[in-house]
Amino acid sequence: MEQENQIKNLIEKIEKFKAGDNIDLSSQEDLAIAVMNLIAIEEHLFFTYGKTGKEKYLDLLNEVRQMRKTYLAKIVKNPEGEIWCISKHLLSSVMRLIEVGTKMLNDNKKNEAEELFGKANSLWNMFWGLNLNILDVKDIPQEENEEIKLKQGKSVSVFSVLGKIINKILDCCRE
Repeated sequence: MEQENQIKNLIEKIEKFKAGDNIDLSSQEDLAIAVMNLIAIEEHLFFTYGKTGKEKYLDLLNEVRQMRKTYLAKIVKNPEGEIWCISKHLLSSVMRLIEVGTKMLNDNKKNEAEELFGKANSLWNMFWGLNLNILDVKDIPQEENEEIKLKQGKSVSVFSVLGKIINKILDCCRE
């Protein structure tokens, strides 16, 4: 019963969101992808510094970090508690899972790639759920395969429900 209430609450939040001011989420998605790439640049500058010992890479890393913070702040509006860091790490994880999944595709390991892409999509949806105030941290399942029993007797994963909701929001707000 509690799980059904979670779904109802998510659906109510979606309806409120859709009824409110329309925002250009396609630009926000592009900005999130830019932030993911800035995180990657930070990582590469760190490793380049480690390999070369040249401080100029630390200076560049700091510049890129400041840029990343500026753009992440345009998405993460109310970073209560650890939401800022959670958001950064969610985006970083999405980027890495996509990268590894793409390598798996290149190595003709389609099943492994699909699994990684699915996990990346779940984390992407979690990022948007948190930052569109649709999802509270307490709503995030403790286990990836945690399922919710619906009245109809069907079981669905929390990530599946969240994914459908987030995809609907992102799709309905595109121009």
